[in-house]
Amino acid sequence: MGKQATEMLKGVLEGIVLAMLSLRPAYGYEITAGLRDQGFRDIAEGTIYALLLRIEQRQLVDVEKAPSEKGPPRKVYTLNAQGQEYLDEFWRTWSFLTERLEELRDGGK
Repeated sequence: MGKQATEMLKGVLEGIVLAMLSLRPAYGYEITAGLRDQGFRDIAEGTIYALLLRIEQRQLVDVEKAPSEKGPPRKVYTLNAQGQEYLDEFWRTWSFLTERLEELRDGGK
């Protein structure tokens, strides 16, 4: 991924992770692996864990500890009602921005 794509991704990564959690609960490594499967190969686990801490502190997710076969219990993140409201706003903003960008690309039509 180039520098421009990396910078753009930083602005929407939170929305992407919340969208993933709207599909099903997950723990940090699952989220990172899912992003990599979607083509976001340069995502560092540390970036995702820092983001998860921020959305947990903002109470956008519920967190539950689940036993792990290897090592300490995992924190499993579930999108809660407040997180769903935030995600809904993200999608409204995304739609607005993509419509304006497409208009610009098409010469203002």
